[in-house]
Amino acid sequence: MSKELSDVFKLSRDWLSVQEVVDSVSSPSCGAISVFIGTTREDEADGRKVVGLEYEAYEPMAQSEFNKLCADIRARWQSVTHICVHHRLGWVKVGETSVVMAISSPHRHDGQQAIQHCISQLKANVPIWKKEVYDTQEVNWKENTECSWSNQKKPPENTLSDGKPK
Repeated sequence: MSKELSDVFKLSRDWLSVQEVVDSVSSPSCGAISVFIGTTREDEADGRKVVGLEYEAYEPMAQSEFNKLCADIRARWQSVTHICVHHRLGWVKVGETSVVMAISSPHRHDGQQAIQHCISQLKANVPIWKKEVYDTQEVNWKENTECSWSNQKKPPENTLSDGKPK
């Protein structure tokens, strides 16, 4: 018996629905749905407070990179059944959802590992850019440290992403 697989990627300027993403990966053959929800956080840089993010994407390339990411996930975790990622574009104020992803699998272990890999690789390879907007109305384009083209120095292997020791 072959199982039906689906990969859904959506870029939207509208609010994201966690329930819509979860519903898109639900399956009677899966006992686990792993979910990641990324929200815009209040941050501070040089005494300025982040009030929101502005997202842009090169949509055809983003879809292509998402397809590669799904193929990679399926090669690593063959039990993964459905993959769904919705990402906001445009203005996203602090506290709002920027990205929702869900992966279904028969058991939790593969789905949990796959969802962690999915967000890391999405940030590293899918051409979605963000600009921080500050309370001073200044802006700053941000690079993800995961990006292969990023100029930012990556933290050493034995540190967390914030530079603190593990």
